Amino acid sequence: MTLKELYKIIEDRKKNMPEDSYVASLFRDGNDRILQKVGEEATEVVIAAKNEGKERIIAEVADLWFHTLVLLANYDINLSEIQKELSKRNKK
Repeated sequence: MTLKELYKIIEDRKKNMPEDSYVASLFRDGNDRILQKVGEEATEVVIAAKNEGKERIIAEVADLWFHTLVLLANYDINLSEIQKELSKRNKK
C-alpha cells in the first residue's frame, strides 16, 4: 500500500466516521489524542533505533507514519503539500 492510498482511506474514515474504525475513534477523540499518538510513536521509533533491530524499527516507523497521516488529515493537509515543501527544500 502506498502512503497516498493509506491517506485516502484515512480521509474516508474522517468523512464517514464508521463506528468500528480505529481512525474514526482518533478523530472523535480529538486533536490532543492524535498528537499524543504521534508523540508516542515518535518516541517508540527512537527507542527501537537505539535498542532493537531493523524489523522493530520498520514496524515503529510504519506506526509513526500512519499516525502522522491521521494528523495531516485532521488539519486538512494534503500529501501534495508536503511533497511541495520537500521539493522547495531540494532546490535550495
